[in-house]
Amino acid sequence: MNAAVLHAVGDLRYEKVPMPLPKDGEVLMKIGACGICGSDIPRVFEKGTYHFPTVPGHEFAGTVVAGDDALVGKKAAVFPLLPCRKCTACEMGEYANCSNYDYYGSRRDGAFAEYLAVDKRNLVLLPEGLDCETASLCEPAAVARAAVRKLGITLGDLVVIWGAGPIGLMAAQWAKAAGARDVKVVDISEEKLAFAKKFGFEAYDKERDGLCDCALEGTGAGPALSYLVTCVKSHGHVVLMGNPARDMTIKQSDYSQILRREIILRGTWNSSFNTSVNDWQAAVNAMADGTLKCRELITHRFALSDCNKALEMMRDKKEFFTKVTFVMD
Repeated sequence: MNAAVLHAVGDLRYEKVPMPLPKDGEVLMKIGACGICGSDIPRVFEKGTYHFPTVPGHEFAGTVVAGDDALVGKKAAVFPLLPCRKCTACEMGEYANCSNYDYYGSRRDGAFAEYLAVDKRNLVLLPEGLDCETASLCEPAAVARAAVRKLGITLGDLVVIWGAGPIGLMAAQWAKAAGARDVKVVDISEEKLAFAKKFGFEAYDKERDGLCDCALEGTGAGPALSYLVTCVKSHGHVVLMGNPARDMTIKQSDYSQILRREIILRGTWNSSFNTSVNDWQAAVNAMADGTLKCRELITHRFALSDCNKALEMMRDKKEFFTKVTFVMD
């Protein structure tokens, strides 16, 4: 089969590799689509994966073709985190906090490939009619839902999302569905703000809109966090989601606003995938019933053979994009 294989930092090759053989408890999946996460750019060009060679790709959906007769022919998204299922966090079902996890696309081979052997326990079967291209956004959709859940939105709240990329726009949709009176976005990119308007989300203006009840920080940038805390009401909720690319600082006067307004700060990491809270099942259901518009976020589609062209376009920001996806079907 063909795959995009990372042999070293900056050395991604589209080449023939052996067909994966599913082990006990695994099925063989034919990949239908795989999104390129923003984290894949530094992974490929700067930091590398945990070992070489590795096939990247953790945002994917496909069709089961072997390994379990009851599942063959079914379409599914895949929770990419493989928990140890032994540590304290795993015993609680908090797999995102597992102390010894594996991960498709970084710690083991992922879905920049035509086929992948996946753990049956990580399958998220798709509702009838939901296609793999849309469902490949299930991972960021689940991450966005997990963050919004932590905001504690109540009916009538003004919610502001910092960062109008794909996760930010999905978070804005989740916030609206949770009962927010209004949802606004903040971004330094005028193109992203214009794109957000297509989903019904206007840019936030503190002077016009007033202080917000809940804020989601999705940029990982110090200046964004510093400004954000000045925009939240007393006893308001802030959830930190953005993964910082470098050290973050905040002005003393802005930090004081957290104290004086008694702002409630929470962090979020990944998503929940257990029997009591399943952001993944909620995501595919919301995609299927139209609550969540995800396919509209895909601005670029590439064949897997154009892997370097796609990632270089994103790295160099050669053109505006929101979600870039490899489509194999």
